[in-house]
Amino acid sequence: MDTVLVTGGAGFIGSHFVKRLLKADDVARVTVLDALTYAGHKENLGEAFLSPKLTFVEGNILDTALVSELVAEHAAIVHFAAESHVDRSFFEAGNFLATNVLGTQILLDAAHRHGVTKFVHVSTDEVYGPLPTGKADELYPLRPSVPYAASKSAGDLIALSYFQTYGVPVSVTRSSNNYGTGQHPEKVIPLFMTRLFKGEPVTLHGRGEHVRNWLHVEDNCRGIDLVLRSGHPGEVYNIGGGTDLTGKELTEKILRVCGAGWESVAYVSDRRANDLRYAMDWSKIADSLGYHPVHDLEEGLAQTAHWYQNHPERWAPLLRNPHAPTAQIRVAPAAL
Repeated sequence: MDTVLVTGGAGFIGSHFVKRLLKADDVARVTVLDALTYAGHKENLGEAFLSPKLTFVEGNILDTALVSELVAEHAAIVHFAAESHVDRSFFEAGNFLATNVLGTQILLDAAHRHGVTKFVHVSTDEVYGPLPTGKADELYPLRPSVPYAASKSAGDLIALSYFQTYGVPVSVTRSSNNYGTGQHPEKVIPLFMTRLFKGEPVTLHGRGEHVRNWLHVEDNCRGIDLVLRSGHPGEVYNIGGGTDLTGKELTEKILRVCGAGWESVAYVSDRRANDLRYAMDWSKIADSLGYHPVHDLEEGLAQTAHWYQNHPERWAPLLRNPHAPTAQIRVAPAAL
């Protein structure tokens, strides 16, 4: 596993994972392939560019020729690249299907042709759909309720089919909601924090009763790393172990770490197709690979709030113009 291609490596979770890989003694080279759309930014990689192990390629996973060229040079693939925001999928479903389904298939085709030794497809707990009670294990039916989750479900199934049909060594990870530093401010935790730091109100959907599990991004990356190294091909691994919170409970914690009160909160109508509860059983990865999360939610939220408060240059431009074009880079060795 000395050479690893990471798609979407300039995104939130992907960039944290890349930094983790670069510290590993058994990894000689990491190539990031990222289209640098609204949620992908070279700044997320930051100090990673100091590593001579890193190569950055600006490009799209829908570019068949480019994907084939890069996959041929790497032993393993970790596939983060995706359109990932639920609300955007209501209005841009075609983009979600193209990237999350066709893009995944293009990568898998290249992996099959070039004989990669491991392919980790990174997915989400939203593929299971809402669970009024109980928890979804890896064999639970996929019942997505929004276009984003449906596109990820399709990508999961295509990935697993390439193992069954062609023997491509694919493993799938599904995590709960991630939080941490560097996340795009359209997501709820950085959205609330940045608005509160600007003295603006935040909005809570419905009665604030929707339940989500919140997992620190570094814990998720540790789980993905375990699957990359020791996960079995053809298997799915739920990565959970965070903290279950209603929207109201999460808001209360964010208000506390940002030094704000409930006068900063306005209740609004519930958003479209807002699933009431997600819940996963993650005992498989704990028992088989020794995964356990280590980050405390209270400390993690405080650290995250501190980062956003002290790095407005990273998020303020995104709030002003989230679709602004980014710098053009083709291939840039990290040492240069």
